[in-house]
Amino acid sequence: HKVEAAIKTEPEVLEEVKEEVREKTEEEPAEEEKEARQEEKTKEEVKKEKPVKEKKADEAKGSKRQKVMQCKVTLLDDTQFECELDKHAKGQELLTKVCDHVNLLEKDYFGLANWETPTGKIWLEPTKEIRKQVSGAVYEFTFNVKFYPADPAQLTEDLTRYFLCLQLRKDIIRGVLPCSFVTLSLLGSYTAQSELGEYDPEVHGTNYVADLNLAPAQSKELEEKVMELHRTYRSMSPAQADMLFLENAKKLAMYGVDLHQAKDLDGVDIMLGVCSSGLMVYKDKLRINRFPWPKVLKISYKRSSFFIKIRPSEQEQYESTIGFKLPNYKAAKKLWKVCVEHHTFFRVSTVEPPSSRRFLVLGSKFRYSGRTQAQTRQASSMIDRPAPRFARSASKRLSHNLDGGMCVKQLRQWDVAGSSIRRAAAAEGKGRREVCSAASPSSSSC
Repeated sequence: HKVEAAIKTEPEVLEEVKEEVREKTEEEPAEEEKEARQEEKTKEEVKKEKPVKEKKADEAKGSKRQKVMQCKVTLLDDTQFECELDKHAKGQELLTKVCDHVNLLEKDYFGLANWETPTGKIWLEPTKEIRKQVSGAVYEFTFNVKFYPADPAQLTEDLTRYFLCLQLRKDIIRGVLPCSFVTLSLLGSYTAQSELGEYDPEVHGTNYVADLNLAPAQSKELEEKVMELHRTYRSMSPAQADMLFLENAKKLAMYGVDLHQAKDLDGVDIMLGVCSSGLMVYKDKLRINRFPWPKVLKISYKRSSFFIKIRPSEQEQYESTIGFKLPNYKAAKKLWKVCVEHHTFFRVSTVEPPSSRRFLVLGSKFRYSGRTQAQTRQASSMIDRPAPRFARSASKRLSHNLDGGMCVKQLRQWDVAGSSIRRAAAAEGKGRREVCSAASPSSSSC
């Protein structure tokens, strides 16, 4: 109160205080503006000093997450191949990357499959975008044989034959390639020779094939028979063992047959099988009909029905159409696609390019886009590279080359033991009748 009174009583002092306050209030905004300008200046300098590369890297990180997709492929030796592709990449781009990774040139026999169920797969179409065919954060496929050659001996490289052997071993394990005990023993002995090499008691020991996956229900009896045969092979290279494996496997009734569930016109459950030679009909695991590709005039589907138009025989005057009922529309279209691809690959010399006309297009636009078997064989005959050396799945040994020819006489000598075992088993009634009448000569192949 004394201070206030002093100020009131002394007007000169009051004026001085007011002037000091006014000067302070005028100076404060000037200093704040100065600090704000300084901050803006430093920000501009920092922006100028930031490297251009760093900016691009930051931009790329944001765009990369959106523009690429992760693909994972399980190879035939059960190893994994992973890669990144552009989100608009087509199936052919991924297949090419996989084939380059495994050093495969005869790639037209192979494809990439996506498994909808443990027993049902769809093939990745090369000409369509991957993300439009399969959904998921990571796109997962398996690398498989799509077209099983009727004569594997006509394959050019050992690597291709080895991959075919790996596929057939998987088919046996999955139960889609049924074999008798005798055939399993013989094929198992060639697998042991291919993966483990020539028998050496110091290296292999006694029960050395127990770790090899040879059959769906692998028994001790089977392993002993496989070892008995394997010990008889001398100077047989892994590639020669693969050839003998294929020569015996191709005679099986279900070799290379792609099965589809269906019903006949009477509603009876059947299986329709597609292979290199035509379309098969199975009932209760026995083949009841066969339509070779030369006899098939037309294949079509409507809703869930599948139709085959058959060429008339010499005794018949008119064409006939046979119909089957599939579980749904999707299954009917899937079977039709498989038939179109197999017929084109094995029966047509060259594939015609798709028409450029975009009007009056009726029905499905699907066409087989790859090379045919005739074109593949022609291209394979022009392969000019040293035989690829590759590690085998079990032993990781380098393959000995068989490319460029083999001693057929020696191969026949190695096969004598297996042939004698088959004949002895058949004579004693030990040979079990294989699925789809595989024991009869008429059905030894598709």
